Amino acid sequence: MRVILWIFLFSMIGILCYRRYRQGKFMAVLITIVSIITAVYVGLSALLFLAQSRMLYQPSRGYAYNPEGYGLRYEEVSLTTPDGQSLAAWFVPAEGAERTVLFCHGNAGNISHRLDTLKMFHELRLNCLIVDYRGYGQSSGKPTEKGTLIDILTGYQWLIEDKDTNPEQIILFGRSLGGSIAAIVAKDVHPNGLVLESAFTSFDDVGAHYYPWLPVRLFSRFDYNTLEAIRQVTCPVLVIHSPDDEIIPYKFGQQIYDAAPEPKQFAELKGTHNEGIFENDSLYKRIWQDWLD
Repeated sequence: MRVILWIFLFSMIGILCYRRYRQGKFMAVLITIVSIITAVYVGLSALLFLAQSRMLYQPSRGYAYNPEGYGLRYEEVSLTTPDGQSLAAWFVPAEGAERTVLFCHGNAGNISHRLDTLKMFHELRLNCLIVDYRGYGQSSGKPTEKGTLIDILTGYQWLIEDKDTNPEQIILFGRSLGGSIAAIVAKDVHPNGLVLESAFTSFDDVGAHYYPWLPVRLFSRFDYNTLEAIRQVTCPVLVIHSPDDEIIPYKFGQQIYDAAPEPKQFAELKGTHNEGIFENDSLYKRIWQDWLD
């Protein structure tokens, strides 16, 4: 559809310019071309500016599945944020667990779409708290950058206060958008470890990657600067990324790893952004196990 639209647009420009040219109005042709190109450029920029939030946050409501369907005992948790939002979360305990993962999921769906990962954590004897950001699943409100950070900090405080979890037992884990959230939170709370999977360096960098011909850095409404946050992290870091990632470039994962302080580790996953962990589940589990060991 996008290709057809561009063909139609340039066909109209061509017809209009040809008619003007036949009339001997050469300067008029040039002015027409410049005016149309400028209008299209400004229009696309404005459209991208207005659509940023919808492009970034793609939540779904309702839970079709829960951990019980995967044979996992779990606790339904209701969290209240400092700014009055109600968040839905699941706490999945593992027998003999010495560490707890605080799971920051990606930009689409909700916590019910991460059950395979919850099961893997359980098999690795890791407790896990997974929180739906505001506007996702059964959580109230609408997602914002500041809001998603508050939401994960609320989950972190719940682990410490309600589950009596020592911060030295907490691993912050973020996937895709959640990687940026986890890194930003980690620099302030100093957990036991930080794992970033398929994460981007910043929201601006993602925009510039997809729209290199638009001035996205000038009108970006979000920051999510993972690169800046990772430089301030004081815990061990694991960066996981696939060279086959078609959504978040592999180079972003490498740049995050290069910026992270020691001790750090880089693990190469296989497969695409959304399917790699399922198509290579044994490799994915081994990456985690080796790092934990």
